[in-house]
Amino acid sequence: MAHPGRISAKAMEYLKEVVEYGFGNSSGPGMTSRFEKAFAARIGMPFAIAHCNGTATMHSCLAAAGVKPGDEVIVPPLTAAATAFCVLHQGAIPVFADIDERTFNIDPKSIEQRITPLTKAIIPVHLYGLMADMDPIMELAKKHHLTVIEDSAECFLSTYKGKLAGTIGHAASFSLQASKHITCGDGGIVVTNDDHYATMIRRFSVFGYHTLTGKSSGVMPKKERGDPTSIRHDFLGWNYRMSDLQGAVALEQTERLDELVDKRKKIGAMLLEAVKGCSWIVPQYVPPDYEHSYWTFVCRFEAEEAGCSWKEFRQKFYDNGGDFIYGAWRLSYNEPIFQNREFLGGSFPIDSSIYKGDYRQYKPGLCPVAERLQPKLMQFKTNYMDLNEARKQAEALRKTIEDVKCGKK
Repeated sequence: MAHPGRISAKAMEYLKEVVEYGFGNSSGPGMTSRFEKAFAARIGMPFAIAHCNGTATMHSCLAAAGVKPGDEVIVPPLTAAATAFCVLHQGAIPVFADIDERTFNIDPKSIEQRITPLTKAIIPVHLYGLMADMDPIMELAKKHHLTVIEDSAECFLSTYKGKLAGTIGHAASFSLQASKHITCGDGGIVVTNDDHYATMIRRFSVFGYHTLTGKSSGVMPKKERGDPTSIRHDFLGWNYRMSDLQGAVALEQTERLDELVDKRKKIGAMLLEAVKGCSWIVPQYVPPDYEHSYWTFVCRFEAEEAGCSWKEFRQKFYDNGGDFIYGAWRLSYNEPIFQNREFLGGSFPIDSSIYKGDYRQYKPGLCPVAERLQPKLMQFKTNYMDLNEARKQAEALRKTIEDVKCGKK
């Protein structure tokens, strides 16, 4: 189904500018650089480094922070597996901390229990558009000299105690994948306020070119490339650059970021009103000093109290004109790649002789709160460009709740 209004005519103008200019190695309209500057300005950070996707962003952050094979990185289990995969890409060990019962975000107390001498970083995920509890996480990071990378893939312009998502950790990763608040089909961007860290992230994302900085473009300067004596690579980097075609659409989306986020927040409010007063559909708890940006609207469904199953409720929602209800991701450590301990052609970092830690098993019971909540969660869409359609979906949800209350299954 198309999304009229999600991509404006301005994006087509920017795309035309790129195509008409042509594709050069060191010349062009600079759309990606323009996107980086616009995004950095909107978030209020001095550095923004665009990437081809939002997994590459986190990988670059880990590598630039000095995370090595055999190190441990603490992540939540309830999120897209990319958060754990980027740790594996660096040859490090994903260590899963449990989640909070009400916010569904990573629990700082569980993080503290998982810290060992091998821990090098924490990746708190701002789940569904609600920021994690960052103050205690940053306190733990300071105490143990850890790097904090905010996974803000689902969280644009949300706030925590007056601070924007992406401005509290040492770096933050945003995704521009198709389902996110803003998109260029796929893409990602990192923000940070640390000059050296920004330079290392940029270099890692572009082949390790040693002359690049946090403020430079993703291309080695022509003068240096043309010199046969130039040194190009003094450490291993990947090719994670964003293309100018992506940059053109991402720039247009950034210029409309407030509008696009505000629409999802309005839809979140509609759905919140629809479930008001229902004891067996419990929305994600938003503490009073947080602001939610509603990448999606998520509730805990208590089937026993409702008197119908999760799937029966979803079918009734469809019967009432509902669009779709998503279940939560399978917990990352319950995916076959972790259960079978296979990665990179059969090897797995925890089985390597490089790893000196004790975190050897991914098995049920590791994160009991997440395991209990994951089967109960329902995700309702908020990416409607037409608010009238969103109102119909909220009404379908309200009617479904009323039908179930009346025993009309």
